[in-house]
Parts: sequence; C-alpha cells; structure tokens
Amino acid sequence: MCSLVLLIAVAAVRVSSRSGLPSLLLYLGIGIAIGQDGIFNVRFDNAELTQVIGYAALVVILAEGGLGTKWKEIRPALPMAAVLATVGVAVSVGVTAAGAHYLVGLEWRQSLIIGAVVSSTDAAAVFSVLRKVPLPSRVTGVLEAESGFNDAPVVILVVAFSTTGPVDAWYLLIGKIALELAIGAGVGVAVGWLGAYGLRRVALPASGLYPIAVMAIAVAAYAAGAMAHGSGFLAVYLASVVLGNSRLPHAPATRGFAEGVGWIAQIGMFVLLGLLVTPHELVDDFWPAVAVGLVLTMVARPLSVFGGLLPFRVPWQEMTLMSWAGLRGAVPIILATIPMVSGIRGSDRVFNIVFVLVVVYTLVQGPTLPWLARALRLGPSDTAADLGIESAPLERLRGHLLSLSIPDGSKMHGVEVAELRLPAGAAVTLVVRDGKSFVPLPTTALRQGDELLVVATDPVRDAAERRLRAVGQGGKLAYWLGTRPG
Repeated sequence: MCSLVLLIAVAAVRVSSRSGLPSLLLYLGIGIAIGQDGIFNVRFDNAELTQVIGYAALVVILAEGGLGTKWKEIRPALPMAAVLATVGVAVSVGVTAAGAHYLVGLEWRQSLIIGAVVSSTDAAAVFSVLRKVPLPSRVTGVLEAESGFNDAPVVILVVAFSTTGPVDAWYLLIGKIALELAIGAGVGVAVGWLGAYGLRRVALPASGLYPIAVMAIAVAAYAAGAMAHGSGFLAVYLASVVLGNSRLPHAPATRGFAEGVGWIAQIGMFVLLGLLVTPHELVDDFWPAVAVGLVLTMVARPLSVFGGLLPFRVPWQEMTLMSWAGLRGAVPIILATIPMVSGIRGSDRVFNIVFVLVVVYTLVQGPTLPWLARALRLGPSDTAADLGIESAPLERLRGHLLSLSIPDGSKMHGVEVAELRLPAGAAVTLVVRDGKSFVPLPTTALRQGDELLVVATDPVRDAAERRLRAVGQGGKLAYWLGTRPG
C-alpha cells in the first residue's frame, strides 16, 4: 500500500503543478481516500502525533521558503509584512471570532480559537502558488514575508485560548507575543549569519553535504529559538532567509534539495491530516464552515489588509489582491489539533469547521488568483531576470568555479566577454551554447541561454559575482551606472 500511496503522491505533484491547484487539496484527498470512510478504511485518531509531525514538516517548509526568498524583494516589504502579521492578525481574529459566535452560535472560547487558527496564512500554500503567478515584486514580497512571520503570534494565541484555565489578559498576550517575536528574530538572524560564515570558510569533503548542512542549520535555528523561549518558526524562517541570500557554495543545488525535502514534508503532512479527519462528520459542519469562511475572506482579511497598509499608501489594486491572496493551508488544520490535544470542549467541531473552511476556500482562492491579477492589471515588474550563480570551492587552488546560465530577459545578452570587466583574478573560461562548448575570445558576444564557467581566485570571488549580477541587471553600461567590481 505504501508504494501505491507514493505513486499517487507523485502523480498528484504533476497534476497540481500543471493545473495550478494547490497541492494541499490533492494530498488531503489521498489521506481521506486511505482513511476512515475511504477505500482502505484506515482508522487514525492520534491528534498529538499529527501535531508533532505537522510542526516538524512546517519547520522544513519554512526553511525551504526562506532559502528561496530574495532579500531584495522582501526588504522593502518588511514593515508592511510585520504590520499584517501582528495588527492584521489581531483584527482578523476579532472579526472572525465575532462571526463564528453570532452566526454559527459557538461559545466565545471556541470562536476565538477558530479566529486565531484561520488567521494564519499558510507558508506552503503561499510559496507554491504565488511563485507560479507573475505579480509585482512588492506584492509577492509582502505575502511571502507575512506567511513566514504570522505563524508565531498565531501559535501563541491558539495555545493561550486552548488552556483549560482562564485566558491571560490581552496586554499580557501582547507582551508575550512581542517578546517571543524579538527572541526568535534575534536567534534566527544570529544562527543564519554564523552558519553562512562557517560554510563559506569550511570546505566540506563532498558537495552533497552542503545542502544537508544548510538544512541542519535551519533546524538548529528552530531548536535554539524554542529553547530560548522565543518563536522557533520565526527563527527558522529568518535563518533560512539569511542563508539563502549569503551566496553559499552550491546554492542552486541546496535550493533544489530543500525544495525536494519540502515536497516530501508537504505530502506527508497533508496525507496525515487527511487520515485524521472523519468525512461523515463533516456534513453537519459544512455550512457553518462556509459562513465563517465568508466572514474571514470578505470582511476580516480585507479589513486587516486595508487597515494595516493604509499608512503605507499602497495602491488599492495591490491591497485588493493581497486580501484575496491570504491563502490557508495545512497550518490552520495543524493548529486546530492544539485544542484537541488540550481536551477543550467542542474541539472536534472546531477541527471539522477549520478543515472544511480550508478546503473550500483554497479551492476557490488559489485558481482564481491569476484571473484577479489580470483583472486588476497587476503584472510582474519590468526588471531583468537575476542570474543563478553556483559556486564550487577549489580548495587546493584557493579559488572558486562559478557557473551560471543567462536567462531570458537578462541584459547580459549581447555583451562581449571583455565588456564584463571582471576583476583581475577572474576570467570566463568556457561557454556552452546550443549543446556545444568552446573557449571564448574577448570579442565573443554572449547570448540568452548560454552557460558560463568563470574561474575566480578567492580574494575576488565576491567582486566577480557582484560584477556578473550587475551586468545581468544593467548590461554593458553597469560600470558607468555606478555598479563597480569590489
């Protein structure tokens, strides 16, 4: 049966990547088909085990998302993402909880738990969907950073609301959230910087060890943040962002490895969540979940986005798209297991409502994002494609072998090798074009699709990378536009 599940999961990856549907729905469907009321009728009701595995998978997913996040895109978006992850979450929790209480008739504790659980945008859903939809870099940066930041305050709120005793006062919750976020951010940046510093200066015996080392550092950031009583989720995300933007050796291979591990984590997590649910119990909670989802999608999320981003003077078209792009995924379903483990009354119904809400609104929101972006006339910013440069250390020669491909839209197209103006100690040694390799002359004009091998001595490696990226962005005039090697 395991082989059959694996084959179905691989097929689901291909279907989701081609159809544009979030993979969440397909993997949950696999779990439901295997579980109770399904084909194999496997009974699984261990919410505590599901929560532990879900947390572990979320760490891997956040690490993969952070490694693929470009600092230049999220740096201008950090203030907006921080507001959405704090003030926006508070607004969303309050409005959604009120809707669950007055429309569905849930108790206030249950309503607050649902409001907190569904106020977290899902990192896996955001990373998998938004990177396939051509959007302005500011919109993508805000949404990706928000999905990496808002898990921390939401987890604190859900745990606080799921205690058997009285809930802490609001000002104590705010102080606890601020403290844990500060500790998590500090630990994440520190671990990421120390890890990148060490990897740049230590030559590992095999290239395949670099991806493993990077993922180990990211997981260590989560452990260090949690042990320091901070937000481990924020720590692992920020550490991964630092590592992903540090130009480490074998960076493309590392991102590919992280993406593969992230897929495995998503598949396992979603299948397990599908196993946990009992389909015939969802019928009675279908319309309550739709009602709560309408409040969340049409009222709470737009209020949090427009209210939070109004001081930043963001165009209404972008705020409208961000309101609709608040994708939910496995994270809310995992968080819904916290009150089940704590034994809160009505927690089974809370889980069922969250499950139905996530499935229905992910099915609606994910595929309609490209259509809404076109209707709002929001397209990608007109910037040249960045170069993916991979560096392999040449320890005995005290140098580095840089490999890169010239993507479509790069302004390196048409630039002659001599016009690259690489620093002394760096040279283009080989060009691969149309499947044929040759040693270039100084007058050889580079083209889109070319693959280059550049050898650089250790002292000028960083300067050579900066120069190559500058030419890729500014063309042969990059030198005169102010971007100089070194």
